Amino acid sequence: MLINKVILGDCLTELKNFNEKTFQLIIADPPYFQVLLEEEWDNQWKSEEDYLDWSIKWIKECRRVLKDDGLLYIFGQLGKREHVWLHLTSRAANVMQFHDMIIWDRAVGYNERGDSFTPCYEMILMLRKNEKEKPYFNKDSVRIPYDDETIKSYLNDKRYKDKTARLEHLQKGKYATNILRVPSLKGSSKEKAGHPSQKPIRLIEYLILSSSRENDIILDPFMGSGTTAVVSEINNRKWVGIEINPLYVKMADERLKEIRFFPEFPLYDINH
Repeated sequence: MLINKVILGDCLTELKNFNEKTFQLIIADPPYFQVLLEEEWDNQWKSEEDYLDWSIKWIKECRRVLKDDGLLYIFGQLGKREHVWLHLTSRAANVMQFHDMIIWDRAVGYNERGDSFTPCYEMILMLRKNEKEKPYFNKDSVRIPYDDETIKSYLNDKRYKDKTARLEHLQKGKYATNILRVPSLKGSSKEKAGHPSQKPIRLIEYLILSSSRENDIILDPFMGSGTTAVVSEINNRKWVGIEINPLYVKMADERLKEIRFFPEFPLYDINH
């Protein structure tokens, strides 16, 4: 198996080459189906049913190669043109065990509707292999720091007698909720690599840190610009990526080359 490499190919074909129970974590950001109307790869299915059938095929393969205590994350979106996501989540939950639904709060909305509220979020379906297996999950790895004023205020709570223990607890930060507020990438962001649906590094980092250990192997069957690979390498995880578009493979390889050969000049601020 090629470790820390992007495989050029179709995920349905390439997934069959992996042994069962190979990956601890799978992060999938597939085409959403007729959301990016100008992109051929998001409009290749004749109907919603064709898209759903294709989706269930790769989800079944992901289930096969996922470890028993692993997790599969699938990105999706709701809207007038994105309502197929409702059907996908329902069908996917019949293939694997539903575990959670994460809301990615993009912080800034995109004003494309005149008759409803401004869209400001996407969703991440969280699936585990089956009902019996408890997945690995480390909540402590994704704590969110309190600011100094909040710590000072909470320390004054008279219910806590041991101020030293209380301070230690507060300095660890609060647990992340299943609503992750991470600003979407703007054109001026130094993270931007040129992919139209590129996800922020900080968002992917939440998934990788919470759902894998160092040296675990992570799979991204729709690698795109390579964000999963970048975050994996910086956090001492192994990874495998699959990407059908050679332009995106080149894009991912270029990003990886930068962090490998010029680590003193990171593409982003990882110390948030």
